[in-house]
Amino acid sequence: MTARIGVITFPGTLDDVDAARAAKLAGAEAVSLWHGDADLKGVDAVIVPGGFSYGDYLRTGAIARFAPVMEKVIEAAGQGLPVLGICNGFQILCEAGLLPGVLTRNEGLHFICRDQWLTVDNADTAWTSRYEPGAQILVPLKSGEGRYQASQATLDELEGEGRVVFRYSGDNPNGSQRGIAGITSANGRIVGLMPHPEHATEALTGPSDDGLGMFFSVLDALVSA
Repeated sequence: MTARIGVITFPGTLDDVDAARAAKLAGAEAVSLWHGDADLKGVDAVIVPGGFSYGDYLRTGAIARFAPVMEKVIEAAGQGLPVLGICNGFQILCEAGLLPGVLTRNEGLHFICRDQWLTVDNADTAWTSRYEPGAQILVPLKSGEGRYQASQATLDELEGEGRVVFRYSGDNPNGSQRGIAGITSANGRIVGLMPHPEHATEALTGPSDDGLGMFFSVLDALVSA
């Protein structure tokens, strides 16, 4: 049976079509979820994509966190549903309390748009099992509020439990603490990252096809669950 991956659209979302296409390239059925939906339509995993939900008028992700569909995502995530938050989606997952920490304005206060090398620190999550630990992948980064911050106690906990999934390789583009580009939940089912793997699925149109491994990984996780 083909896995069904839900992709949420909020007012202001930009990258839902790209996320759905990445899911299809990996062999899944992409299911559109609207921010006002009261159910998840029986999907097997959920992607909270990038963009500017509700225009980021209050604080990135702060309004989207209260959308009806997110209440269902929070409930299902508590039961083990794999969830991926990309860029604005990462911000929303943090606002919703599904991941710790917060994303703030980039160091230097500039919007960053460039291809970025990442190091895979944790290849044992539902979204990263197709990678080797320490692998270098190239994906686009495009954000103005991508600086990951958390208390020192939280950072130490993430490090100690191996929950840092991705780090920026080389220079730290946005000043994220400890070079963190992405993290995971304690059970490894929820992952959030600022760079955009859905824009790195084909070498012809992106800087690489390195991002596709995340979408293959979740299909593996669903088969083995």
